[in-house]
Amino acid sequence: MAPDWKEQWKSKLKTPEEAVDLIERGQRVFIGTGCGEPQTLLRALIARADRLADNEIVQTISLGLTPYAEERFTDRFRLNAFFIGPNLRSAINEGRSDYTPVYLSEISRLLEAGKIPIDVALIQVSTPDEHGYCSFGVSVDITKTATGAANVVIAQVNEHMPRVLGDSFIHISDLDFVVEGNELLLEWRADDGGGQEETDRIGRFVADLVEDGSTIQMGYGSIPDAVLRHLKDKKDLGVHTEMFSDGLIDLVKMGVVNGRRKTVHQGKIVASFCMGTRRLYEFVDNNPVIEFHPSSYTNDPCLIGRHDGMVAINSALEVDLTGQVCADQIGYMFYSGLGGQVDFMRGAARSKGGKPIIALPSTAQETAVSRIVPRLSEGAGVTTTRGDVRYVVTEHGVADLHGKSIMQRALAMINIAHPKFREELMAAAKFHRYVFLDQSEVPYRGLPYPQEYETYRTIEGVQVFFRPIKPTDEEMMKDLFYSFSEQSIYQRFMGPKMAMPHRELQHFVNVDYDAKIAIVAIVREKERSRIIAVGRYDLDRRTGVAEVAFAVNDDWQNKRIGTTLMDILVRIGRERGIKAFAAEVFAENRPMLNLFHSSGLKVETKYEGNTYLLHMPL
Repeated sequence: MAPDWKEQWKSKLKTPEEAVDLIERGQRVFIGTGCGEPQTLLRALIARADRLADNEIVQTISLGLTPYAEERFTDRFRLNAFFIGPNLRSAINEGRSDYTPVYLSEISRLLEAGKIPIDVALIQVSTPDEHGYCSFGVSVDITKTATGAANVVIAQVNEHMPRVLGDSFIHISDLDFVVEGNELLLEWRADDGGGQEETDRIGRFVADLVEDGSTIQMGYGSIPDAVLRHLKDKKDLGVHTEMFSDGLIDLVKMGVVNGRRKTVHQGKIVASFCMGTRRLYEFVDNNPVIEFHPSSYTNDPCLIGRHDGMVAINSALEVDLTGQVCADQIGYMFYSGLGGQVDFMRGAARSKGGKPIIALPSTAQETAVSRIVPRLSEGAGVTTTRGDVRYVVTEHGVADLHGKSIMQRALAMINIAHPKFREELMAAAKFHRYVFLDQSEVPYRGLPYPQEYETYRTIEGVQVFFRPIKPTDEEMMKDLFYSFSEQSIYQRFMGPKMAMPHRELQHFVNVDYDAKIAIVAIVREKERSRIIAVGRYDLDRRTGVAEVAFAVNDDWQNKRIGTTLMDILVRIGRERGIKAFAAEVFAENRPMLNLFHSSGLKVETKYEGNTYLLHMPL
């Protein structure tokens, strides 16, 4: 390091034209990422294209100038992208440019080992501080690594580039040439187009999976922004992510994101780059809470897994019934890239209490196409394997696939598909023998799942989740049946019953949410959910009277579980205009009789043999 970096600055200073004239024919040129693209240098490069030939351009996502991918420059430049942005999609799929699929965590190794050698790096940095250090600013990602691997480094020094802290600095002595280019950085804004209601529902479902004290990873776009909007009631969240955008700012200012409970880089927001507006750039500038590191560090699955409660939130283009995810292709058309999805999904899976999440709308093309599919489209690759997927979220709910069989996965995926595609998906699942051939299709022909009847209650210090039953509850309902004592079975089924096979059990979980509805009570035990009670009604449309029945696990009886289920069913019945409830109860079943008599309804009783017939007008 020279004693006076300012003297070095003077000796390295070039005009944009002088700098790009140093690039020779046939050389491989790296260009900085996203909003950190050196626009002044790129314009000069294109202006001098007539003196170049067969130059390969290497970069990840591009948001700015990409004329080097245009057909008129075919003999001058050939782009090789590690990630495909909207402005390069046509060039790559028309064969004018290349795409290299590689995990973001591994790109640095390719560059450092010289497997993809870099002759010249065109980068953009902040103005130097008093010690001669410039910051890579909004884009450290692979830019810092590519700079270290390049034979020649040409830097656009921009006073508008924020000084971002972390492993994000380079000294003037390590720059071969500098160009003064003070211009506003590129900005990126989330698409405010259609589907806001669906996106908002996805955001709410995902946010419900995020617990206080979690560390989150999110990408960019409308779904991550929707998730962030629904995290405002959380506490002590941390952030370890590949990138972030403006949506994070308000959560930091509200104190929701403070990193207080992070197990790695406590109190810090760690990322490798950001894309957003000037508000974001002002937020990250010299902010001691923010640290940017190279992607080889931020995306290391082992490091990610050291964060307790790591929640990775990623998107997809389609997911099949077994849980295979395609996130980078539409058929044979390359759409985006591998990026950091697998890095963070696998890292979150290693985390204590981690949650890898795939979030996507259930349909595309204005509901004309289902994104939940029997099999991935022809030509589409598997971005994330079925073994790596745990949660899949659409606007219709959450499918928990971890540790689930193919049958359970298929039912869970059908359950979060758009209702108009569910029968078609069920038919495909039967054809491929993913589910029983006699699997009921009733839930997909009735009313939509009535989410408005979901509620939490704390009972004797335990949080109990009450919700309408789902077809995916068959396993838990089987466990509930075999947890009953002989007496409980006798009283519930009005006689002895030794078994509950699928052909009978499925009629309990497959309801139309109209004439038949059931509410289950669920408790969480470590990583497993368990149904402890169920209350249901079956409406006779001719009379307007619905027969009600309840079953409560023996250990949870006499704890007002049945009373809560009764209250919910009464609410539903009244809202739907049911005239009365009816029930048949053995005379010795005093707890169930007390349940009805304490419901607040008028109970008309008729005694026949050893049984009470109850009639309760609503």
